[in-house]
Parts: sequence; structure tokens; C-alpha cells
Amino acid sequence: MAEKRLGTLITLIAGIAWGLSGVSGQYLMSRGVSVDMITSLRLLVSGFFLVGLAYATVKEQLLAVLKDKNALLGISIFAMLGLVLNQTAYLQAIYHTNAGTATVLQYLCPILVLAYTCLKNREKPSGIELISIILAVAGTLLIATHGKLDELSVAPIGLFWGIFSAFSYALYIILPGKLIRQYGSITVIGLGMLMGGFVVTLGLQTWQHRLPIDGGSFLGLLGIVGVGTIFAYTAFLKGVSMVGPVNGSLLASIEPIASVFFAVWLVNEQFYTIDFVGMLLILLAVLLISMKDLLISRKSIG
Repeated sequence: MAEKRLGTLITLIAGIAWGLSGVSGQYLMSRGVSVDMITSLRLLVSGFFLVGLAYATVKEQLLAVLKDKNALLGISIFAMLGLVLNQTAYLQAIYHTNAGTATVLQYLCPILVLAYTCLKNREKPSGIELISIILAVAGTLLIATHGKLDELSVAPIGLFWGIFSAFSYALYIILPGKLIRQYGSITVIGLGMLMGGFVVTLGLQTWQHRLPIDGGSFLGLLGIVGVGTIFAYTAFLKGVSMVGPVNGSLLASIEPIASVFFAVWLVNEQFYTIDFVGMLLILLAVLLISMKDLLISRKSIG
């Protein structure tokens, strides 16, 4: 029980740290740092750290995957369609809306994964799943329209990037599944970040982009790279190892709540009551799906 309590605390802290990353990105963009530059730095620095961690802790897995051409091809596809696409879409959503709204919209991802699974297996959603889908759609509509269906309260381009980030996040989850089971998450995601970082950096020549060298920019990068990626990811892995993957994903749902809190506290973002209602509906949809998985997991164990 003590280990589970500690694992719960660690996982919650990881989710809160993830919530800080989006606000840090918003702060950097407000200072003129481009989406491409942030994506490049986040992927490269985090990729180097995670590959180094993989070398120190699971060296055999790392060396094995480097000898597997098919695995490297799979990781490169994951790097571009999962990591790079998701990071770019998420940051673009933040730029055109705000960190809180973008993070909540990205959390539509489990609903999209559910829809994909139902279509793939040609199965109808269960009652709980159908309720989750309805709640998620209703929440998105409230955020987008503030209840006035004839006009948008969010910039259309921001809404597009927010929903697209959920699609790309679904790819981030689906694409590396087999590779992670075979070689471990640190190895696969670390190499994917490194590959994606090099492609973005070299392809877009991000070294030519503006990056203010001052205390504010350093804190922003520390938030999105150090705390919001490296620390959050490693802490989440540790927490999940103690509480299990289903409980871990459920606890990590604190991320959008933390993101909204940090957006209000750190960058003075303003939200309206109808925004919180929409966000609550989306989070409730995600929690229903997670609770269903948790109950199934416990029944299978029992």
C-alpha cells in the first residue's frame, strides 16, 4: 500500500509537470520563439537524455534495436507521424488559443482511439463508451462556441490545430505499441525524439530562428524541456511501474487541469464559466473510458 501511495503521488506530479510544459511553450512563443525552434529543442534535448538513460539502464535493448533495420524504420515513422506531428500541432494549437484549451482539446485523444478501435474491430461502442463520445463532442462544442452554435468563440485555426493534435496524439499512442512491447518505452521514445529532433533541426534550419538568450527564455525552456518533458516522462514511468498502466493513465488526467491552472496563474489567461463546463465534459469522458479500463483490468486480475 505504501508503494502504491508513493506511485500515485509520483504519477500525479508527472501529470502536473506535463501541464506546465504547454504554458512554458505559450510563454516562449509570446517572446517570439517559433514553434519550429521549440519543437527542435524539445525533441533534441529530451531525445539525447532518454537515449543516454536507455544506455545506462537498458543497454542491451538499445543495442538490439540499433541492429534491427525494421525496428529503426518503424521508429522513424513514429518519430515523424507521432512525435513531430503531435508536437507541432499541439504548439500551434497553443499559439492560436492558449495552453489550457489546447491541452484539453488534445485530451480528446482517448475518444479518437476508442473510435479507431471500434472501427478496426467492427464493434459497436458500449453504453459507457457511447456516453463518453457524446460528452466529448458536447464539451468540444461548448469550448468552440460558448453555447452559441452560430458562431465560434475560438479561432477556427486554433480549433483545427487542437483537434488535429488529438489525432496526432492518437498516432503517438498507436504507432509505437509493438516496438515498445519489444524494446521498451525509454529506448523507442528516446530514439524517436532524437530522430525527429534532427529532422526538424536540419530540415527547417532552426538554428536560424530567433532565440532570446535571457533568464525568461531559460526558464521557459526549463519548463517545457526539463520539467515538462524529461522529468515528467521519467517520473511517469516510475509512477506507472508502481501503480500499473491503467491507474497511471487515469492519474495522468490531472495534466489538463494543471495546464489550465498554470495558464491562469503564470500567463494571466482568462477563461469563462462555459469554458470550464466544456473542459469538465471532456475530462469526464476521458475518466469514464479510463475507469472502464480499470474495472476490466481488475476483473481480469480477479
